[in-house]
Amino acid sequence: MNKAITDGVLLMPPVFSNGLDMWSSGNGTPGSDTYEGAPNAALVPADQDFGGCLELQKVNSVQKLRYKGETPLLPGCYLRIRARIKAIAGTLPSVRIAGWAGGAGGTHINDKVEVGPTVTLATYGDVVEVAAIVGPGARGGVDMAWGSQAIYGHFGLDLTGANGGVVRIDDIEIEDVTRFFLRDMISIVDVRDYGAIGDGLTDDSAAFIAADADAQGRKILVPGGVFFLGDDVTLNAPVAFEGTVTMPVDKMLLLTKSFDLPTYIDAFDDEELAFGKAFQALLNNADHDSLDMCGRKVTVTRPLDMQAVVPNKTSYATRRVIRNGQFDAASGPAWDTEVVTSEATYSANDARTLTEVVNIANIAVGALVEGNGVGREIYVRSKNVDAGELTLSAPLYDAQGTQNYTFSDFKYMMDFSGFAGLSKFVLSDVEFQCGRYASGIRLSPTGKAFHLRDCFISRPKDRGVTSIGTGCQGILVDRCQFLSSEDSEDVPDRTSVALNVNANDAKLRNNRSTRFKHFALLGGSNSVVLGNHFFQGDGTNAGVRTAGLVIADNYCNATITGNYIDNCTIEWTNERDPEPDFVSGFSFAAMCITDNIMLCGNVAPWFSFVVVKPHGSGHFLNGVTISGNRFHSINGNIDRVERVDTSFSDLNFSLTKNLTFDANAFHGIDKQAANPLRIRHAAASVAQSWTVGVDGDLPFGGRVLSVDSIVAHGPILNAGSGVHFVTPYVRSEQGALGDQATLIWPTAVRGEVSLIARMDR
Repeated sequence: MNKAITDGVLLMPPVFSNGLDMWSSGNGTPGSDTYEGAPNAALVPADQDFGGCLELQKVNSVQKLRYKGETPLLPGCYLRIRARIKAIAGTLPSVRIAGWAGGAGGTHINDKVEVGPTVTLATYGDVVEVAAIVGPGARGGVDMAWGSQAIYGHFGLDLTGANGGVVRIDDIEIEDVTRFFLRDMISIVDVRDYGAIGDGLTDDSAAFIAADADAQGRKILVPGGVFFLGDDVTLNAPVAFEGTVTMPVDKMLLLTKSFDLPTYIDAFDDEELAFGKAFQALLNNADHDSLDMCGRKVTVTRPLDMQAVVPNKTSYATRRVIRNGQFDAASGPAWDTEVVTSEATYSANDARTLTEVVNIANIAVGALVEGNGVGREIYVRSKNVDAGELTLSAPLYDAQGTQNYTFSDFKYMMDFSGFAGLSKFVLSDVEFQCGRYASGIRLSPTGKAFHLRDCFISRPKDRGVTSIGTGCQGILVDRCQFLSSEDSEDVPDRTSVALNVNANDAKLRNNRSTRFKHFALLGGSNSVVLGNHFFQGDGTNAGVRTAGLVIADNYCNATITGNYIDNCTIEWTNERDPEPDFVSGFSFAAMCITDNIMLCGNVAPWFSFVVVKPHGSGHFLNGVTISGNRFHSINGNIDRVERVDTSFSDLNFSLTKNLTFDANAFHGIDKQAANPLRIRHAAASVAQSWTVGVDGDLPFGGRVLSVDSIVAHGPILNAGSGVHFVTPYVRSEQGALGDQATLIWPTAVRGEVSLIARMDR
């Protein structure tokens, strides 16, 4: 910036050859003496060094030379005054640039430094340049800091020292040098000033560190170029990148005052690489708990191995957050599922291990395991190649012996499986646009309290969120959307799963899931499923439906409340029990399904909303509450809302305990089950024994284990139509299915009664 050009301001004094009446021997103020006609001053028209110049003899203790014109001082403007001078004869004087600070109304601004550095002339004929800078601020290199009150100056030079010397002075120059201070004025520190080269080869780490140490709160500028950083670099000052940096995978760039994804993208000029480096910094920087993506979209061309980008961390347990951004999967072969078929041996005595695994080196940790007797959502948690053993995420229910297994390694946009453990990690307001190319998130083998909130997992190819071990312990999934890539597929053709959980204490709250094969498989206990909407219908008439929610732990201690469950079932199973026959314990216990909206339409009549599927004999219901739900079937009735899937085994209804099935609403349901069940029975002819059947109205086709009460409706009459004032006793579990009760009267009677039958003890 040059004021003489940009603002039309005249800074340069006239040349001496124009006359000496504009050059003062005083301060340059109006009325001060000039050198016009002075005996100690003369114009030299043709000096060999200067051309035209002023020859001046020193006759005063301080021989002043000042331009009488008022050189303006504009706000934020810095001026450099320069003069070239040489000694001709006599005593050698000293010389310095000098001025007079003028304020409004021609007042003198006192208490300001009005002289520059002094230079002593040492040799006759040698040309010496003297200079000084004047401006409003006391910046480095400013010789005369005059503040904001000085609005003009009279500038020139002083000769000091002994009198008598003769000097020649070239025309004095005044120029705008604000550009020298522009960086300081906008608080910028340029890494090039500290030795950075920016050729992509030279290690500029030390220069970056030195610039940061000198920044003192100013912003660091990384100008155009490619700067190689061969070591860890921490910048505690704000930073702006015009150029880019490159560094080894194991070296970190910690931007403590500019910690957000856009700055890292500016730094590395590669979205995927920048995100990895920012995540690396997040796990190695105590100053920030979160990485703000600032709404940026990162195009992902391959699975993001989250541990590989942080090679100095194999586990992490401090709360960290990634928030406010989007990941978009780009098509390519990196997302192709790797499928390996290998022979292996399984024993229920070592329920989570496959041994003698053939081709184990090619089986990936995190791969889905499929085979005879393998439940849903079983994954490889770890492997020991030397021992030929795979550790599984859960036991198998019926795979004793040796067989071929299929291992499918899905590819995830964000893969944490390389960590041994990861706890208290949060993804907030992040969208995963899987595009049918990739799956969403794979969790670490161990960890606690992974939190997914206000996120979208859109169109995953295979899986939304996958737990391959216990990295889902205490998982929190809140207000998220799981949008299937299989909307157009009929239900039997769907294969994708929104999420699975293996460990305890899962919380799924206020989520929405569309048309997956399953919304969630919960393999642990103490789960809370609250306020979710998951739906899985299709356009097929009398179509089949899959489980929206799979509870894969018979003693589940689960609460399923306030959900909108649309065209799918709640399936409760023990398919992860290596010895599925009941021997001891609580069996299918501690389930609470309350206050849900359950809707279906165009389904096969045998569809049911709640299905219990035991994988072994002897199991029973124990401590189950299904209450306050609204069951509704449209476009055709269904038989009942609850049933037992007897593909493997039935329940033992003679052991049912503490089952409450009441206060539900039924619309379009043929059998409206309840327990306790109110039955009204009329005997038109006298009999001593009345058989009362429940006609399938007890839940799950249960047995009549007890009758709580019997109330007569009107008189109980004997054969002579006399009123009979006695009550019967009851025999329960009558009939071939045990679903009848027999009322035994002291004598043959007729009449009508209501009774309360129960299928539990």
